[in-house]
Amino acid sequence: MAVATVAARYAKSLLDLAREKGLIETMYKDMVFFKNTLAGSRPLLLMLKNPIVRAEKKNAVLKAVFASRVDPVTMSFFEIIAKKNREPIMDAIADEFINQYDRLKGVDRATVITTVPLTEELRTKFKAMVMKTTGSKLVELEEKIDSRLIGGYVLRVGDQQIDGSIRSQLNELRLQFLN
Repeated sequence: MAVATVAARYAKSLLDLAREKGLIETMYKDMVFFKNTLAGSRPLLLMLKNPIVRAEKKNAVLKAVFASRVDPVTMSFFEIIAKKNREPIMDAIADEFINQYDRLKGVDRATVITTVPLTEELRTKFKAMVMKTTGSKLVELEEKIDSRLIGGYVLRVGDQQIDGSIRSQLNELRLQFLN
């Protein structure tokens, strides 16, 4: 079965459990913390994905790192995943849980890449663009800086991308001159 399908099923079951126990916000924070921890620690991510490392060792590392920092229900979920030998997809499960939580709450996530940090006025304009495009009421912007754009912005919402960068405009001009 595809990783995305399995991750979606585990994430849905965790979201259902969180709803049943009244811990949706807590579980969301735990999954964001887990995802950020994996993003900040490449060795931890590689250890979870490594098939040579035994499940008991992975479970012990997960307990050492997360037991005191996450809700006991979340930790129990991590243990179940470890027992089922699904540690290699834990990052995908966390991503899918966050996606399902966003759909439940009606939140749209967008990424804006610029050459300089956004001002509050620009941030508001980008959020308005996303709200107009998606029809959503809640928008969370992830801001990234890339000096290679030269100027302008790249806005990504789901699978759509609006490229208003000078770099892309220069590339279009170059292609027009070549033709």
